[in-house]
Formats: sequence, C-alpha cells, structure tokens
Amino acid sequence: MTQKIPYWHVDAFAARPFGGNQAAVMVLDAWLPDDVLVKIGGENLFAETAFVVRDATGEADWELRWCTPTYEIALCGHATLASGHILLTRDGGERVTFRTRKSGILEVRRDGAGYELALPAIPTAPRAYPEAVALLGAEPIEVWRNDTRYNIFLFEDEAAIRALDPDIRGLGALGNDQFICTAPGTRTDIVSRVFVPGGGVDEDSVTGSAHAVLTPYWAKRLGRDSFTAHQASTRGGDLTLRLDGDKAWLGGPCVTVVEGTFHL
Repeated sequence: MTQKIPYWHVDAFAARPFGGNQAAVMVLDAWLPDDVLVKIGGENLFAETAFVVRDATGEADWELRWCTPTYEIALCGHATLASGHILLTRDGGERVTFRTRKSGILEVRRDGAGYELALPAIPTAPRAYPEAVALLGAEPIEVWRNDTRYNIFLFEDEAAIRALDPDIRGLGALGNDQFICTAPGTRTDIVSRVFVPGGGVDEDSVTGSAHAVLTPYWAKRLGRDSFTAHQASTRGGDLTLRLDGDKAWLGGPCVTVVEGTFHL
C-alpha cells in the first residue's frame, strides 16, 4: 500500500519565491527507517529535507531530523525555520519547539511578518588552516575554527567575498567541513559565502548553522549583540542575527512554494 506523506517545499530566509534556501518539510506519523529517510532526501535533491514527528516525551512539540541527498546531519538552520513556518501556518500559535538528536531543543517563534529561530551559538577560536586557505583563491585576514566542522575566514570587504572563486573539488577533499567566508557588508552589517563541497553542497544558498557560528564571532568583533547579515550566494538571503547567552537567534521570512503529497 502506498503511504501518503504531507509535503511542502519552502524557500527559507526569503520573502518571495526563488530566493533564500530551499528545503522540503515532511510530516510523518512515525519514523521511517534511517535509510528510507536518506533516500527521500536524495529524491527531493534539496540541500536538506526536514522530517518531523510528534514528540511523545513532552520535552518539545515535535521531533526533528534532517537529511541531505546522501546522509543525515546533526544541525540545519534553514530547514528548521522552514519546519516552523509550515507548522505555525498550519496549526497556529506563536512558537513551536523541536527535540533533535544531536543539537538539543530548537525553537521557532513568530517575529512580525517572519520568524526567529534559536540555534546553539557555536564558538570558534583562532587557528591556522593553511590547506584550506591555499584553495580559497585569496588570502584571509584571520582564520577561526572549532573542533567540529566549522571554519571562519575573515576578508577585508564584501567585494573580496563576492570575488572568491575557490577550488571546490580541493575543499571537498578536506572533508565534510563548512568553509565560511565573511567580511563587513555594504548594505548589511556582515556578508558571507559558505562552501560545503564535502557535504555535497558546493556553495550553500543561506546557511543557518553557519550563522550560528558567525553570530558569536561578529557579536564580539562588532561589540554588540544584534546585527544584520546577507549571504551572497546566487539565490541570496538576508537575516537578522542576535546573540542571547548561549543561543544565536536568526530571523527572516519564509515562503511556501509547493504543497502536496509524497507517495512512498
């Protein structure tokens, strides 16, 4: 018997179609086998597909998992924002919480015409990464990293960010890292581009998890806890960023592009 799964295609961090970052959101009655979730991610072919199931523990409203076209990941910002958008639009309310397997409890709340998403603020520290720098095609001013997969490369200005033409294949060979290139912005406080070729995404459109890294980094550098950001990908997207203790709050709108049924 064919299983019918509610399905939405959302452009997250976008006020209109064809901008921001694409995500699929699928509401399940119960968890499917892990390999089936990954296969669905491959069928959808977005950077991430978000799956939600009602949380029976009482810790949150929903359980949430994310799959790329090839594997399950530990944290995804834009697909979480997209999930909150769908559930709050469908069910009403002002906020929705998600229990995740590796990133704790996440929250999406309404914020004017858009939403705010709470992610763990991810710290970094100065550390050299000459193998990656050699592949970026330009010399950064600073390199900050942590012990997981996040790497910040600071450049002088937005023009330098937009001019980057990295060796994507070479970066991918370094592993499943995020290569986050950032600088002061012209229209917004900061600007970035994010490359994740080892994870199957040569250049991401708008990366929530990268901004959970950029929020504490730039808050310290700017001397304030709230500021604006633009990710200068082809699709592009604008965000508001706010540091509140150990949480990075990312704000932006979403637009539903497709609503339908996935037949499994």
